[in-house]
Amino acid sequence: MPKNSTKLQRMGRAGTVLGALILIGLTGPVAAFDGQPAPARAIGPNDLSPSEALRAGARQYYSGDKAAALGSLQYAAENGQPMAAWKLGEMYASGDGVKEDDLKAFEYYSQIVREHGEDRPDAPDAPFVSSAFVALGSYYLNGIDGAVPKNESRARQIFTHAASYFGDADAQYELGRMYQENNSRMAVRWYNLAALKGHVGAQARLGETLYALGTSDKKKARGLMWMTVAREQAKGTDTSWIHSMHEQYFAVSPEPVRQMARSMADGWLKQNRPDVLTAQQLPAQ
Repeated sequence: MPKNSTKLQRMGRAGTVLGALILIGLTGPVAAFDGQPAPARAIGPNDLSPSEALRAGARQYYSGDKAAALGSLQYAAENGQPMAAWKLGEMYASGDGVKEDDLKAFEYYSQIVREHGEDRPDAPDAPFVSSAFVALGSYYLNGIDGAVPKNESRARQIFTHAASYFGDADAQYELGRMYQENNSRMAVRWYNLAALKGHVGAQARLGETLYALGTSDKKKARGLMWMTVAREQAKGTDTSWIHSMHEQYFAVSPEPVRQMARSMADGWLKQNRPDVLTAQQLPAQ
């Protein structure tokens, strides 16, 4: 994965699909994997079916035997399992159990898009296909030294398909970022779609864009409201930019704008993230 892709974006995308992979890995037949390291030979059709290899690979991976998982997942990916190809792409993108190799990751994501790009958006494997589109778009946006040249037009095309066809929040966020400097209205459109799905980065950028476009206190308050919503949900060092953004705009906002923004943010959180408000009300330990 491109090095400047934030962990916030990656985790937002991986959280859903990784959960599905864990579920499959833990619910498959026990006979497919006994907890011991796999033999040092290639898996063949007489050993496991592609779906069984996928389940075995998931169990091997989460038990800590990533070397064995690699063989199982490769066999599953070569035989039509997009979830396995996606996991291999993630492993190579981050150097997880293998040597980091963006080109290999790019190839696995490309395989998914090539073989499953027109699958139904409600298909069981759709989250993995959609995630592969976003990863591939990011590679085209940033390029891979000596292998994949930057191609912003291709990246926009890929993000647009994932954002429109699959309704992928990460793709919608990426499109918002691409449009923000030159077409604020389009940026708002895409940010808004992702923000309503709970994408924290999109919520922050939507707020920033709306604030800049605002011609009245009420409109600026709407922008500050989204930045506040994002700040209240942002956790971890990779979200420090959201806190900094909120501080910057809060500092220059007049008190009426601050009050309106806080009221609207509390209303949104109460309806959509009551757990966040509850956590704020708990006394410090």
